[in-house]
Amino acid sequence: MSVSNVINNKSTRLFLILAGFFVCNALIAEFIAVKIFSLEGTLGWNKIHLYLFNYEGSLDFPAGVLLWPIVFVMTDIINEYYGKRGIRFLSYLTVGLIAYAFAMIYISISFVPASWWIGQSADKGVPDMQAAFEAILGQGMLIIVGSIIAFLVAQIVDVVSFHRIKKITGENKIWLRATGSTLVSQLVDSFVVTYIAFVLGPQLTNLGGEPWAINQFFAISSVQYIYKFIVAIALTPVIYLGHYLMDNYLGQELAKEMKEKATTWN
Repeated sequence: MSVSNVINNKSTRLFLILAGFFVCNALIAEFIAVKIFSLEGTLGWNKIHLYLFNYEGSLDFPAGVLLWPIVFVMTDIINEYYGKRGIRFLSYLTVGLIAYAFAMIYISISFVPASWWIGQSADKGVPDMQAAFEAILGQGMLIIVGSIIAFLVAQIVDVVSFHRIKKITGENKIWLRATGSTLVSQLVDSFVVTYIAFVLGPQLTNLGGEPWAINQFFAISSVQYIYKFIVAIALTPVIYLGHYLMDNYLGQELAKEMKEKATTWN
């Protein structure tokens, strides 16, 4: 098949678009996850005091939680039309690119900084750019390691849950198989990533600061999952919108054919 035929093929072109957006979201989520933001402060609310597992916390989240629910919703949409084979290929590709990013960050941290660069932002409150670079991206490396493991496990859980629910409910109840599988996979993702990045990682390396206490880990991970739970349900209309747009782009006949083949692709 010629390059022009590949690009002009609707299902192939759509897969390339979805794959690009899927990988882009996953990579961005990795890099912004190092920032912990206050939801109350962002929304202008008074600070909410939460007491879970004998730990007082608030609505503080890694910025990556903004994108991971979208990634898992996209997983289900792609799964619907391209089956296990399609989403497995994208998962391996994404993990490979995340690992590549991890390696490049590690190498860049080891470079000896230019003397003039170290203090160039001192007037902006950053006296040592190398220390800031290592602290921010070094912590991000732990999150990347956690995400690589959690992402693969969560993707497997998502795909298996999706197809089991679909097998029981048939073509109906898109919301149940998509949202249900996302909620299960997000449970795995929330706890595994946080544990590796903020508990296990700092214990084994000099990156990421002091390790979190176990009660802090459970409290923060639980709050994160509740947030993702709410977002996943809120994104249910987006799933239906995605199906509507894809069916209209592909045409009802091709869309139906792809959905039928997707259930048999292993």
